[in-house]
Amino acid sequence: MKKLILASVSALALLGVAACSNSGTDKTTTESTNPPAAEQPMKPAAPADKSTKPAEPAPATPAPAPAQ
Repeated sequence: MKKLILASVSALALLGVAACSNSGTDKTTTESTNPPAAEQPMKPAAPADKSTKPAEPAPATPAPAPAQ
């Protein structure tokens, strides 16, 4: 039983050291990209149908309670 516990603790310690080591880190650098030269601001889309009106919120008065 003691050997099993010792083996488990040793394995966990080995995994902890392997996870924290810096030997496998990537030391390459990244190159930044330049933004497009002429950025145009976005314009809102024009509505397709001029006869429609915007949505309106529901009325603020609650519905009457049903009679019992």
